[in-house]
Parts: sequence; structure tokens; C-alpha cells
Amino acid sequence: MSSRERVLGRVRRALADVPRDERPYEEAVPRGYLREHGRRTVEETVELLAENLAEYRAVVHRCAEGELAGVVARLLDARGSGSVLVPPGLDAGWLAASEVRQVADRAQSTPEELDRVDSVVTGCALAIAETGTIVLDGSPDQGRRRITLVPDHHICVVRVPEQVVSSVPQALERLDPARPLTWISGPSATSDIELDRVEGVHGPRTLEVVLVG
Repeated sequence: MSSRERVLGRVRRALADVPRDERPYEEAVPRGYLREHGRRTVEETVELLAENLAEYRAVVHRCAEGELAGVVARLLDARGSGSVLVPPGLDAGWLAASEVRQVADRAQSTPEELDRVDSVVTGCALAIAETGTIVLDGSPDQGRRRITLVPDHHICVVRVPEQVVSSVPQALERLDPARPLTWISGPSATSDIELDRVEGVHGPRTLEVVLVG
């Protein structure tokens, strides 16, 4: 008897007294997962998002819609950025107050060219409060995935409250799984066996999130 036959034999014996059920597995197995942990108001959900983003070492800013262009310009200036990557569908008004040279998101751009750009500004698909996660899906205001992975400084704009959800299950209900999803929980970081933390290895070293609204 092979190992495979022994394993299958054990499975059959374990299921011998289980009634046969022809329903699909997804229906036969109950999924009583919580859709969110606790009940929060919209304001409390946004506060939780800000707290968890900061916990992951993202820098969080809050402003009204009319203040956004000024905030983005200030962040680029504080960074000393001489160039900024711009997705094709980004609202032009977001960069209207900045004089930083704008670089278009082009398919033919090489990694070396992207690495020479100082910053990137994007929107997002949504943000998850319980995990402090920003999700990008490659929409026109976010551009190609690589433009948020190569530059060292990422400014991401989140519209409050319409782009904020409490939990991962709520996020999955709103996301299209056929799109190229990038889940970002803080700036890029990794640790070796000695627990020495290194940032910027596989993504931006600095993530700044602007909550607008």
C-alpha cells in the first residue's frame, strides 16, 4: 500500500459516519466570520484608520478638499522633491500649487528612470481601518503598480469617508479581484534574523497618507 492509499484510507474512515451532502463545499461549510470587530461610527472608523496607519510608520495628514493642493505642495517641498510621478488619471488640481517637475506614467519607462524620480502622488481604491491598509487597484488615478514601488516617497490621497471601510471582508466586497491589487500597510520594511529593520527594500521608504474630507 502506498502512502497516498494510506492517507485516503484514513480520510474515508474519518468520514464513514458523516451523512453524504451533495451541496458545494462553499455552501456546506458555515462561514460565520465577523465582518468587522465592534461597532463604530464613521468618525471612529476614520480615527482607527489614522491610528493604525501611524502604527505602521506611515505619516498621516488630514485636510479639507480645498486644502489638498496646498498640502501636497508642502509635502513635496518638505521632501525636497525635484520631480514627481503622475498617474494619467490623477486630478490635475492636486498638483496645481506645486512647481515640482511632473513625470508622466509611461509603459516604456525603465526601472532606472523611475528610480530617478523623487516622489509619486496617487489616489487609492480604498483604505481599511482595522489593518491600517491602503489598497491600490491600478485605476487611472493610481497608475501602474511599479510607479508606487520604485520611487522612495509615496503620497497617497484617501477620500473620507467614501473610500474608508472598517475591515478586510468589507474591502473584498468592494474590490475587483481581476484588477492588479496592491495592499500597502505602511512603508516598505523588512527585518533579518537579528531583527534589524531595513526600510525601502521593496517599495517606498516613506509613505505619506492624506485623508481628505
